[in-house]
Amino acid sequence: MSEFMAFTGTVYGRKVHLAGTWFDAVTEEAVAERVIAALERGDGGRILTPNVDIMRLASGRGARAAEVRGFLEDATLVVADGMPLVWASKLSRTPLPERVTGSGLIWSLSAALGRAGRSVYLLGGTPPDETGTDGAVKAASVLAAGCPGLRIAGQVAPPFGFDLDPDTCAQVYTEVIEAKPDFVFVGLGFPKQERVISDLRAELPFTWFIGCGAAIGFVAGELHRAPIWMQRSGLEWAHRLAQEPGRLAGRYLVHDLPYAARLLAGAALRRR
Repeated sequence: MSEFMAFTGTVYGRKVHLAGTWFDAVTEEAVAERVIAALERGDGGRILTPNVDIMRLASGRGARAAEVRGFLEDATLVVADGMPLVWASKLSRTPLPERVTGSGLIWSLSAALGRAGRSVYLLGGTPPDETGTDGAVKAASVLAAGCPGLRIAGQVAPPFGFDLDPDTCAQVYTEVIEAKPDFVFVGLGFPKQERVISDLRAELPFTWFIGCGAAIGFVAGELHRAPIWMQRSGLEWAHRLAQEPGRLAGRYLVHDLPYAARLLAGAALRRR
């Protein structure tokens, strides 16, 4: 079987094999429908939204690559957050229907959860400012106002490095576990957010989780997402790079762009 190309059908629907990983060929709307249906059955789960950077890390060697592959294998749904992945699937004649991002899912999932009278917990966002308000509180307020019926089980924007302090980490985990939410949005950046999800899943087996990156910051209004035309044309990375050049330049320009080029070239060659 080609590393970049395969196609199958499962009880969950069509799947596409791309760069060593099985992706669910679903739309954003379909993801929300599956989560609600699973909650009604009493099933928890985990959504992973790999982009080019995550796929590049998974393709490497060593402990870090093995950890990333473990996250992918543990996921209940894997959807493509990256236009190069969608383009490669189309070049391989096994098309993914669309790009599905954590920044989009935080809205579509919250709307669906609200219609079902379900609850969410927000873990992430900027820590409290001088007024005591943090990014998670802001985002929770915006989601509650925009998604009728949605219940906010809780929210916390932990301090940077909280995961390195056992006492602070235990306190954060306890707050989430005791809230017993139906869904948890974890916006702590990759791979920290996935490690936190792996820890919490064992304690909340009937809950759904997603590592949503900067999505909580977008909802809170602390960060601004790229215009729609940039999202659809695969240029959202350039918008993010302009916002955080110091943090993202090396990742995007030195590592991710060459990987994306190899991915697309390999898909094109296999098609021919």
